[in-house]
Amino acid sequence: MINFGTWLRQKVGCRVQKLALDAGFSCPNRDGLLSTGGCTFCNNDAFNTSYCDRRKSITRQLEDGKRFFDRKKADTRYLAYFQAFSNTYAPLPDLKAMYEEALSVKDVIGIVIGTRPDCVDNEKLDYIGELSRRALVIMEYGLESCNDETLLRVNRGHDFACCRRAIEETHKRGIYTCAHVIIGLPGEDKEEMLRQADIISSLPIDILKLHQLQIVEGTTMAREYERHPFRLFTLDEYVDLLAEYLPRLRPDIVLERFVSETPPSLLVAPRWGAKPQEITRLVNMKLDAVGFTLESRRDSSVKPMPFKRNRDAIQA
Repeated sequence: MINFGTWLRQKVGCRVQKLALDAGFSCPNRDGLLSTGGCTFCNNDAFNTSYCDRRKSITRQLEDGKRFFDRKKADTRYLAYFQAFSNTYAPLPDLKAMYEEALSVKDVIGIVIGTRPDCVDNEKLDYIGELSRRALVIMEYGLESCNDETLLRVNRGHDFACCRRAIEETHKRGIYTCAHVIIGLPGEDKEEMLRQADIISSLPIDILKLHQLQIVEGTTMAREYERHPFRLFTLDEYVDLLAEYLPRLRPDIVLERFVSETPPSLLVAPRWGAKPQEITRLVNMKLDAVGFTLESRRDSSVKPMPFKRNRDAIQA
């Protein structure tokens, strides 16, 4: 199983940095179309970087992002990461304007679009599919869980069948597809989580992001946890689970992450007292013990980039 950084470098031949954006989107689970409370676990402030400001233009945010990362390496290229809220939840002409503006910024070679599976349709996917033939495009869908009871419990607003349809339709158009999954949601035990690893492997995804459940200040789940605390993973339990979970995944899935970090000022629980790098080290040690490595697959499994613009950008 290859990690995301290696996969990207094999794709474009140089260092690639994601630059997060807040393009001013909302979410049907917040604006009243489906609900007004949002998903019970969600607080966008937990992952918005300091340079993201929806009052700024997309170009300005990207240029500020470049300065934020200080351009330490001259050959760095960038992916514009439409991250905050649901980044296909707008009319298609508005989406086109925003995506094209991002791709017009110097050294931006592609876009990553974070969204909900119920916020895409054929017209939008057809356009994004066309865009993916001239830039690197990754669609990120929040699956969160494969269990309909869990999705209902966290007020997700759609079922797993909706996730599967969106991923299959995206894959059919040749667009790289990423799924987000939260490990440890209320009501799911170890057996259920391992069962879901098999389901996730059956989906035509290219990339997977795993997040340990974190209780974040300002969320419905934080209020639920305060009233009726439920059990969360200890660090050792999470590491042990991943040592069983990851080897069950389809080996050609690119693993982007398996641990998340919430700002300490917003994190209610669990407080493991370990940085992501330390958790990664512990997971790798556990995986080594069972004879599994996260980078056992190399260039032979990677498709070449099908568009000319990125190759030209790399040579510039």
